[in-house]
Amino acid sequence: MPPMPQIGPGARKGGPGPHGARLNMEKPENAGSTLKKLIKYIGRNKYLFFALIAIMLIITVLGLAAPSIQQVAIDYITIGKDRTSVDFNGLGKTLIVLGVVYLLSSGFTFLQGICSARLSQFTVRTMRHDLFKNLVRLPIKYLDTHNHGDIMSRMTNDVENISTTVSQSIGSLISGVLTIIGTIVIMLVYSPLLTLISLSTIFLTIIVSSFLTKFMKKYFVQQQILLGRLNGHVEEMVTGYRTVVSYSKENDACAEFEKMSNDLKKCAVKAQIFGGVMGPCMNLISNFGFILIAAFGGWLAIKGSITIGTIQAFILYSKQFSRPINEIANQYANIQTAIAGAERIFDVMESDTEEDNGTAEFNIDEVKGNIRFKDIDFSYVPDKQVLNDLNLDVKAGQKIAIVGATGSGKTTIVNLLTRFYPIDSGEISIDGTSIYDIPKDKLRKSIAIVLQDTVLFSDTIEENIRYGRADATLDDIKKAAAFANADEFIERLPDGYRTKLTEGGANLSQGQRQLLSIARAVLADPKILILDEATSSVDTRTEMNIQSAMVALMKNRTSLIIAHRLSTIRDADKIVVIDSGHVAEEGNHDELIKKKGCYYELYQTQFAGVKT
Repeated sequence: MPPMPQIGPGARKGGPGPHGARLNMEKPENAGSTLKKLIKYIGRNKYLFFALIAIMLIITVLGLAAPSIQQVAIDYITIGKDRTSVDFNGLGKTLIVLGVVYLLSSGFTFLQGICSARLSQFTVRTMRHDLFKNLVRLPIKYLDTHNHGDIMSRMTNDVENISTTVSQSIGSLISGVLTIIGTIVIMLVYSPLLTLISLSTIFLTIIVSSFLTKFMKKYFVQQQILLGRLNGHVEEMVTGYRTVVSYSKENDACAEFEKMSNDLKKCAVKAQIFGGVMGPCMNLISNFGFILIAAFGGWLAIKGSITIGTIQAFILYSKQFSRPINEIANQYANIQTAIAGAERIFDVMESDTEEDNGTAEFNIDEVKGNIRFKDIDFSYVPDKQVLNDLNLDVKAGQKIAIVGATGSGKTTIVNLLTRFYPIDSGEISIDGTSIYDIPKDKLRKSIAIVLQDTVLFSDTIEENIRYGRADATLDDIKKAAAFANADEFIERLPDGYRTKLTEGGANLSQGQRQLLSIARAVLADPKILILDEATSSVDTRTEMNIQSAMVALMKNRTSLIIAHRLSTIRDADKIVVIDSGHVAEEGNHDELIKKKGCYYELYQTQFAGVKT
């Protein structure tokens, strides 16, 4: 009688599925520690986890029982020299029992698939939640010093790798351990000699799988690197498409993509070929073991030590014993990739979040806006000073313009005031209270920033403006838009304030995006206003409209304006010139022109075209 089809988890369709990325094996640096953390996440849903173990135990018991039942059925058939006799009554009952076992096994295998899927999705949902929760609390410095695409990859690709591996592998691992233990016990009961013969192939399996794993690793790692380069090239081409087209570099971009794609194809073919060798090699070794069992089993049957049914059962048990080992070997790359992905995820989770030790009483509504920078030293990178002994006093309600050459430290001043970066030494205070004693959320709610690079979200115009104040009504939003001179173009849009913006507001012009950003700041009604090159991306006429709105907005507010266009800050109460990380000059426009210092040189360079 030929071996019956496998039952249990080994009978379901395996393999990593259509996701080519599953072959990209990364070697984790600290697999043991990462695996412990991952198991803790898997075990957070204890009821589902133990339910899965219970189901796998039932499936394993049914799987172990099937060969023994087949052995009983076969032994009801007696083959003699003269005739063959069959106990149809016993055979029929045994086959019915065998059918029930297979039916139950199929049902529990279906439940196992449901439990695995639920456990997988619960695990990755929890990991995504914890990852994103920590991600939004990371200091600005972390995001500035890490590749954004890599961070996004951890949230998507790495989490998805874990999801697929948990759903496909955890059942196999649990079943494998239970099956191996149960199979060895039953095989020893049947025949210790055949058990030793069967186990002899295990050492060959371990040697071959270890050799192939080391040999395949370089191709998997190389494929991961090449895939990352290809994705990076595509991302650059998409984000910089206008530049590519404007310089007629389409053909060059295609040629570079073609080269990268061909390199990836060659590497992927080798990776898949050598990755596919593992399964056939394991099957060859298993089949060799079956030959040994059949040969020695036949010899024992001739001697009368065992029955033909026992040989059949022993072959099936040997198959069940080798199956978990083969599955683990075949899934090694997937498991390693998942652990490596988990390690990258935990790296973000365990990164230090932004500190907030502010405990001072700070009422946003009572903020006056007196700002003081005292003896500030700061560097983004150690030993590369950006600000050096900077001192600056800003009185409540003043309109302060900060100018200077590129890289002089203008924007850094804003980054320090908002606590995006911690200072190296010195003190920054608002109304006499150190910003590090002020709770971070209250500090930032008292400040509104309009940046040179506008940030809009894939939502309606209404919601993008409301981002400045969550409880604002539509009337409040319309007033803010009118104040920023944005209402005119919004009303011309087909859906008005309900117009859905594409990613980054790409369906609006740069000037329109800037007007929405200003409207958002107007709605926030801040006590301190920061304009970092806020009008640099708009035309002169739009700039004039914004300026009229800004005059009204900055009234009775402390305003810091960082500008390259000196024409926009001539009416500032005080102009501060930053040079080499410290205040070089300060005064109003007329005073600084008379001094004929740094500001005078900047002014002459910009408007007269000469440097005096």
